[in-house]
Amino acid sequence: RPAPRCGAQHELTMSGMDRDWGVKSGGGGVASDIQAKVDRRERLRQLALQTVDLMKDPYFMKNHLGSYECKLCLTLHNNEGNYLAHTQGKRHQQNLARRAAKEALNNPTLPQANSRTVKARKTVKIGRPGYRVTKQLDPETQQRSLLFEVDYPEIEESLQPRHRFMSAFEQRVEPPDKEWQYLLVAAEPYETVAFKIPNTEIDKAHGKFHSAWNDETKTFTVQLYFKAGGEGPHGRPLMRPPPPPPPPLMAPS
Repeated sequence: RPAPRCGAQHELTMSGMDRDWGVKSGGGGVASDIQAKVDRRERLRQLALQTVDLMKDPYFMKNHLGSYECKLCLTLHNNEGNYLAHTQGKRHQQNLARRAAKEALNNPTLPQANSRTVKARKTVKIGRPGYRVTKQLDPETQQRSLLFEVDYPEIEESLQPRHRFMSAFEQRVEPPDKEWQYLLVAAEPYETVAFKIPNTEIDKAHGKFHSAWNDETKTFTVQLYFKAGGEGPHGRPLMRPPPPPPPPLMAPS
């Protein structure tokens, strides 16, 4: 009888040993937990390289040898991906927490001012208020005076009108003219009114400038005096007080 061929049996035995149990011939094997973690870390590294700007990392440094260092942990890394993987590790995160705690201890935070933004009120305007302007002249000092009376019968409760002076270069309604200025008076829910007055120095001495609000008649009053001796619009001189009378002549004795 012919002897059995040992080479064929050896081929069958080696072919069966090379296959994994439960896996079809030609198919890939099931990845282990370690390999899955390695693949996941590689995917995260590639994603971080695309989204993270290492130049903004204060602890990232490239040395003269071409490798990378972490100045916080004093570690050496072969490439940027390895450094990014290190920044997500436990050691780097713990050192970051220690550094933040140390800085908070050395630099205690001071109480901050209240920086809440004030939202503009959205009130429905009901039109312009009625007003009266009276020109006056002080007989003693010959100073010109203006009296403004503005009526606010529908003013909101617990509110009082406010006023301020505005330069001609602040407004956007008329071409700016340095010879004029504006007196603004505002109160909700009325529109703000502006009175155009000469750009002359206003006398702020006691009794020369005052404002008042009458809650019964709902009238706001502003009275102002211009300083005598100045120039009005277009260089016209303001009224000056008359000169004192000359001394009487003494008759010869």
